[in-house]
Formats: sequence, C-alpha cells, structure tokens
Amino acid sequence: GCVIWTGTNISFIEAYGNYTSMYAISSLHPLRTITGKKTKNNRNRNWIWIPILAILLLFLSLGLLWYLKQRKRRREERRRRDDYFLELTASESFKDVHQLESNGGKGTDLFIFSFASIMAATCDFLIENKLGQGGFGPVYKGTLIDGQEIAIKRLSRTSDQGLVEFKNELVLITKLQHRNLVRVLGCCIHGEEKMLIYEYMHNKSLDYFLFDENRKLELDWLTRLKIIEGIAQGLLYLHKYSRMCVIHRDLKANNILLDENMNPKISDFG
Repeated sequence: GCVIWTGTNISFIEAYGNYTSMYAISSLHPLRTITGKKTKNNRNRNWIWIPILAILLLFLSLGLLWYLKQRKRRREERRRRDDYFLELTASESFKDVHQLESNGGKGTDLFIFSFASIMAATCDFLIENKLGQGGFGPVYKGTLIDGQEIAIKRLSRTSDQGLVEFKNELVLITKLQHRNLVRVLGCCIHGEEKMLIYEYMHNKSLDYFLFDENRKLELDWLTRLKIIEGIAQGLLYLHKYSRMCVIHRDLKANNILLDENMNPKISDFG
C-alpha cells in the first residue's frame, strides 16, 4: 500500500533473508507550504492592479467630461457671436465700429453700416451709380453723409452662402491688409441682403484703360511698370507672406483696380 507521511524526512533499511529493502520517506509539508505562498503572492499582485485601473478610469472619465464641456461652451460662444452680429446689422445707426471675432478668437475691427445709410449713399441703388457687374453681384458707387466715397458690392440673393460663411469670409478679407489689395471697410446685412463695403477706386479697373484705343495712351511705360510691380507685390503677399496664404484664382484685368494715383490694387481675392 501507499502511506502519506507528513513528518520529518527519514530513511531506513530492512533485510529479509537474502533480500534488502531501502526506504526513503519525504514529508509533503514543505511542498504544500511553498505552493501556498505562491498563491498568496499572486492574489496580492492582483489586488494592486485594481486601484491602478480605477484611477486610470477616473482620469479618463474626467478628461472626457472636460472635453464635452469645452465643446459645448465653444458652440454656445459661436451662437452668441452670431446673434450679436445679427443685432449689429439690424441697427439703424449710420456707421459703428465693432469687433467681429473669428474662430481663432482674435478680434477684427470693422464697420457695420446700416441699410438706410447704404440706400442713401447709392440713391436707392440708382443705375447711374452702378460701376459694374461681378461674379458675386453688382458693384455700386456710394457717397456717405460725411462725404466719404465707397464701393458697395451687393451679393447675389441666389447665393447659397449663409450668415456664418459670410461672416467667416468677411473676417478673412479684413485680416488681409496690403497697399496693393483693395481694403474692405465693413459690411451691411438687411434681411436677405448681404453687402461688402470697399474703399472707392477713382480710376476704375485696368481693363478700362487697356482695351480702349484712347485711354490706353495714358499708360506710359513708367505707369505700366508701376502697375506690374504693384500687382506682383500684392500677389506675393497673398501667396506667401500673409498669415492665411490665399491663392487668387481669378486674376484678370478687371480685378486690378486703380486709385487716383494709378496705384494698382487687387480685388476679388477672398
């Protein structure tokens, strides 16, 4: 038979006639003790991981809550800015300076013109005040009550551009400042009407001179060189040195406007 021995290790020899038997008895107690210690150590290591995982889960939950809260706050701020922008354009004041914020958060100063002041400046968009027709709508000349001459680009009502897109484009154009770019003074919104207000260019556009047999004689070589250099400087600023790096996709003679000193200024770059 087989007997389990739990005492100390012993060995002995028995002799039966011509046969000799040797016995070695080993205790099971030390083996059971070692196994028990290993199991206990494994349990201790498992308990250590539980609080670590709980802390990580807590931090992940807090991070997710912070992100959702920040996204909601930014969405509410954009909505408040858009509502404020609508309130400004509904004002009946002649001309006010306000700060329109872009998505980056930095403000941009521009004029908000009332619709009544634009109607008065253009004599209710009189046909004699129409300067031309662009891809985005007609352009009119206007004179404000303080005597300042302006150009009003009346955007087409059939445009799919919404208020938010219009505001973002306005911020972009306003931030592009260079002596060879037409300067945007502000805007006017009234119902479905959306208008951009520019500085007025007294000598119209380059094609006004180039494609007329008599007027092109006014462009001597020094004037032509000045115009070419100014166009190149404006394009270099747009394409390379401006913060937005805008590519002009419709550069042509009627988009090159000339001031009273025949200095060129690029338009329709937004």
